Amino acid sequence: MATDIFSTVRMNADDQKRSYQWYRNQIKDLGTISSTTGTKLLQTNRLTTSLIPGQMYLFAYDPKHKATLPYYDTLPLVLPFHKLPDGFLGINLHYLPYLARFKLLGELSKLVTDRNITERSRIKISWEILNGSSKYLAATTCVKHYLTDHLRSKFMKIEFNDWTTAAMLPIEQFKKSSKETVWKETRKGYSY
Repeated sequence: MATDIFSTVRMNADDQKRSYQWYRNQIKDLGTISSTTGTKLLQTNRLTTSLIPGQMYLFAYDPKHKATLPYYDTLPLVLPFHKLPDGFLGINLHYLPYLARFKLLGELSKLVTDRNITERSRIKISWEILNGSSKYLAATTCVKHYLTDHLRSKFMKIEFNDWTTAAMLPIEQFKKSSKETVWKETRKGYSY
């Protein structure tokens, strides 16, 4: 029997590539999934304090400048790509509507460092790569600087095979605006 959301969807996929709609239906079939599910995901023994650029992580966050931000996500789903002395830069997929996440992950998966997918698989990205091609334009609208001092949990590493499932989960926790408003604003920076 499947032990979590990810293994349930992976089992149903039967190691085959599936469509965006297939993933959405799988998530719907799992029942009511909400931001509380995201918080519950962080209550697992799969948490880590280390971060490897090019892999995917879910974590709790409290932004330093939240008083002046028009909106922010307190449960980011991020593909970090550059470590900094005070934190890291990463693509927060929650700033994109679900279909745009799906398309972006399809493009980014072409940058996997290891074709034999393992738990160490990651994507090789940098700002130069993201900013240098129109196929990554959606990603550039979602790049955020995360400060180590403002992390509110350890990192839940999402295995490569579960990236699409994680991206389709409606667990974003935006404050000060609805996700639809955030997506509308973000969409101004890309066209898919």
